[in-house]
Amino acid sequence: MSFRQRVASVAALSLALVGLAAHSTAGFAAETPHANVPTPAPAIIVFQDGQAPQALPTPTYPAPAATTPPTESADIDDGDTVAYPTLAAAVAAQPVEASDEQLRCLAGAIYFESKGEPLAGQLAVAEVILNRVAARRFGETVCDVVTQRGQFSFVRGGRIPSIPESRASYRTAVAVAKVAMDDAWDSPAGKALFFHARRVSPGWNKTQVASIGNHVFYR
Repeated sequence: MSFRQRVASVAALSLALVGLAAHSTAGFAAETPHANVPTPAPAIIVFQDGQAPQALPTPTYPAPAATTPPTESADIDDGDTVAYPTLAAAVAAQPVEASDEQLRCLAGAIYFESKGEPLAGQLAVAEVILNRVAARRFGETVCDVVTQRGQFSFVRGGRIPSIPESRASYRTAVAVAKVAMDDAWDSPAGKALFFHARRVSPGWNKTQVASIGNHVFYR
């Protein structure tokens, strides 16, 4: 092969290789349109004496790693307290089954002492009993406080009389007891330890904290 023929052959081969490299680069960019990947350099022709020209392989680049968007989760705070618009709504939201002995004792006291009172008055009676439990001067449990000798006139022989659980007033008393035990509503008698009916005047030297319905509350 003459020198001119060899030069022409090499030139044709170089143009073909450059075109191939350009085609390969365009295909790669189409597959990764958003990747910031440098364009591969054209192939380099290597000449060796007495041998046909050879091309170095076109450099390749790793595909960009796929990214997974973070999973969003709802923020849940276990310490959140359900807020009720009214005391009546708080009472209505409670189950009416007294499944716990202390709850039954509290509901019994509410029933016998204030079943005819407004809900705020029933809650105030419950608060007095719970405050007495916290004070540790009247008993260590709700049942101890309710059945303490000489404190509640409805108690007979240290026991709370039985109550038909189907009565609507008792079911309300259970719901009020749950509101009080869960501290789901603030009572005006929140610090009271004593109460009496309006019809009597015991002349206590105590601080009055509330007067609700037919009862007056003191601490």
